[in-house]
Order: sequence, then structure tokens, then C-alpha cells
Amino acid sequence: MRGAVTAPHTGPSIAAPDMDAAVEALRSRGLRISAARRLVLEALFAADTPISAEQVADGLAGRLPRSDLASVYRNLETLEEVGLVRHFHLGHGPGLYGLTGTGEREYLVCDSCHSVRAVPPPELDRVRSLVKEEFGYEARFSHFPIVGLCADCAREEPSTRIDRRRHQ
Repeated sequence: MRGAVTAPHTGPSIAAPDMDAAVEALRSRGLRISAARRLVLEALFAADTPISAEQVADGLAGRLPRSDLASVYRNLETLEEVGLVRHFHLGHGPGLYGLTGTGEREYLVCDSCHSVRAVPPPELDRVRSLVKEEFGYEARFSHFPIVGLCADCAREEPSTRIDRRRHQ
């Protein structure tokens, strides 16, 4: 069933360590740097983790000016097409967006505290190998992360762990 889930942009990433580099990357591709686009970039650079379009439109809870949500989505889509931004999904929540300048990342997300951990893909190679060995799938965790309990939440919520004996 093709088209049933969203797909990440697969073009090359652009490493832009700061706003000036991001602006130059856009201009070199013939794109304008509108005030709305600049605000989206400022929000992405100001955030310390991937953020939702709603957080961008909200101005990061007052740290930046508010923006129109439709404009934010249009600009995020353009920035992703260019390769400055990638998005991923946390299941039922909104997509999250982050700059690509730190290289490709895959994600772990806690069901309880909602923390998001970005992981360089090689760190999940053993997991990927197990999935391939057991099921024949070439797994990627960059668009849809691994969801579970972080170590702290697992210690606090032992009743939420899967009882493997019941599932065998």
C-alpha cells in the first residue's frame, strides 16, 4: 500500500552551522529570504531539540515573534526540499523538524516523559542487523523513531514494561 505513510525527503543534506550559512545556501539556490522564512530558520537554530511547526508558529513560547501556521508549514517544506531541514514523526503527535547540519540522525522517543534522543545511525546498526536477520527488513529510524521507555522512566514505571512471557 504505497502512499499510506508520509515519506521523508531523501535528497542531500546541507550542513549550515549558523543563520548566515543557511541564508547563503538558500540564496545560492535562487530562493528569497522572506521575513517568514527567516523566522522559521531562527526558530530552528534557537531550539535545542527538534520542534513542531506549531512551536515555530508560536514563536518558541514567546522567545521569537509569532508566525502564521500555514506559512510555517510552507517554509518548512521548502527548507526540507532544499536539504536544510528534516522531519520525523512521533506516532500520534505532530511531525518534528530539525536542522540537518549535524548529519543524519535517527531517534529514540520516550512514551512517558516524551524525551527525544537523536542518535547517529551507526549506533543503531546492531538493532538494524537484528531486524534484518529476524524479519528481512532494512530498518531505518530517521522518519519514524523507536518508541519505548527511557531508562529513567523504565525504572519508575516497571508495570508498563512488556511481560515477554505473556507474548510468547
